[in-house]
Amino acid sequence: MAGVRPKKHLGQHFLKDLNIASRIADTLDIFPDLPVLEVGPGMGVLTRFLLEKRRDLTVVELDQESVSYLNIHYPQLAGKTIAGDFLKLDLGQIIQSPFCLTGNYPYNISSQIFFKLLDYKNSIPCCTGMVQKEVAKRIAAPPGSKTYGITSVLLQAWYDIEYLFTVQEDVFDPPPKVKSAVIRLIRNNVKDLGCDEKEFKKIVKVAFNQRRKTLRNSLKSLLRPGISTDLPIFSLRPERLSVEDFILLTNYLNKNI
Repeated sequence: MAGVRPKKHLGQHFLKDLNIASRIADTLDIFPDLPVLEVGPGMGVLTRFLLEKRRDLTVVELDQESVSYLNIHYPQLAGKTIAGDFLKLDLGQIIQSPFCLTGNYPYNISSQIFFKLLDYKNSIPCCTGMVQKEVAKRIAAPPGSKTYGITSVLLQAWYDIEYLFTVQEDVFDPPPKVKSAVIRLIRNNVKDLGCDEKEFKKIVKVAFNQRRKTLRNSLKSLLRPGISTDLPIFSLRPERLSVEDFILLTNYLNKNI
């Protein structure tokens, strides 16, 4: 195709393997009728397969050269290409109905993308895409794992996580120094955590910020006078706690049991 090749930006490594792009597009087939929002389409390698599936597709791209490239080569995206920073957008203003989120996510903002996903969890029943392998493993990690942490707990509270497949370095231009992976998050049936959600997030973050300490020590700053830490849970490190355990802990610390 003719046209100016966009520059790399925001830590982006452009996917060049069409088979991988096709497989990522396939990850959304379980919700065939929902609109799709693609983050960071770059030169549209994934975009083309989403369009071939006749998905109602909107793309968000920060780099102006990439936007120009998409406008030239994908005229079917007319009015559906948003030039802007995904992290700063009000997604509810872009698509009013429930939608799927996907993309070959820039490595350096992938965690922020997933935290933003939580702000729109009731509008996004499915999120798929490619991230650094370590990030994918962290998101999907079970309790007790060394990689289980803040993102694991906060995302697993609202989504069922699937680590789908690993992607080698040589399918990108330029090749990254790390492997990548494709994951899928499907909204679970939880409507309410059964605790104060803001306090839940705070407790999870404080606990894992000192993950080598037991909860008795890592949560000292959150303990109110008179709250006993003699319960067995306080002798554990945070990676031993499930989502349900953190919910119980939140209610206990807020005296809502």
